[in-house]
Amino acid sequence: MSLREKLHEIIFEADTPAGKAFDIILLLAILLSVGVVMLESVDDINKRYEHAFDVLEWSFTILFTLEYILRILIINKPLKYIFSFYGIIDLLSILPTYMGIFVKGTSSLMIVRSLRLLRVFRVLKLTRYLGEGNQLWVALLQSRRKILVFLFVVLTASMIMGTLMFMIEGPEHGFTSIPRSIYWAIVTLTTVGYGDISPSTAIGQFFASVIMVLGYGIIAVPTGIVTAELVNNPPTSNTQVCRNCAEDQHVDGATYCHSCGHLL
Repeated sequence: MSLREKLHEIIFEADTPAGKAFDIILLLAILLSVGVVMLESVDDINKRYEHAFDVLEWSFTILFTLEYILRILIINKPLKYIFSFYGIIDLLSILPTYMGIFVKGTSSLMIVRSLRLLRVFRVLKLTRYLGEGNQLWVALLQSRRKILVFLFVVLTASMIMGTLMFMIEGPEHGFTSIPRSIYWAIVTLTTVGYGDISPSTAIGQFFASVIMVLGYGIIAVPTGIVTAELVNNPPTSNTQVCRNCAEDQHVDGATYCHSCGHLL
């Protein structure tokens, strides 16, 4: 096995001890870097340990930069990785630190501070190491039509309920328009209950109680839809990533990539 193939196995896969060790180290680095970002947002802590935070930030940035470059070098089609979801996230996790070097001046401090917030995207890299993440994503995709139909029904019901409440309560009780009444219906139906608008009449309160009870049942519907898809699509333990096209959703025991046919 060549060095390039060995690095690919370590960085992109988790079937070997070296690959698992790499993933664990990278996970710890991601969690620590996100922790640094959170602590930097606390003014008192940031003023006290500003130099230490800068050192840690550049250490994490260099580490993630090396990882990003290695991923590009060891894959046959680097552009597919670069423009993939995880490739973009990897780039976003390191760009703000480098961009901060070139943005100078007091008037630009707020811009730099905003750019540094993008480093929180690093936490999204955690999802690549969770095999169940792909299973959940597939379940959501397969149930998207059912969920969209369900959301359409909920939206329609909210419009009807809001209109009825506008007719029952009227502007004198805070329901000044149908859109505002629909807003109240959505807040009530989802059991959020901000309390900025509330019915005052007995009929309105009874109607609101019915909507609240319906809300508990409506919340459970999307959960049932996704759960059914999860049961029908059991997770795979295969972590092989094609060296040629970077496809990673292979079935257990696969020998060739189902996307490009390259030997795994």
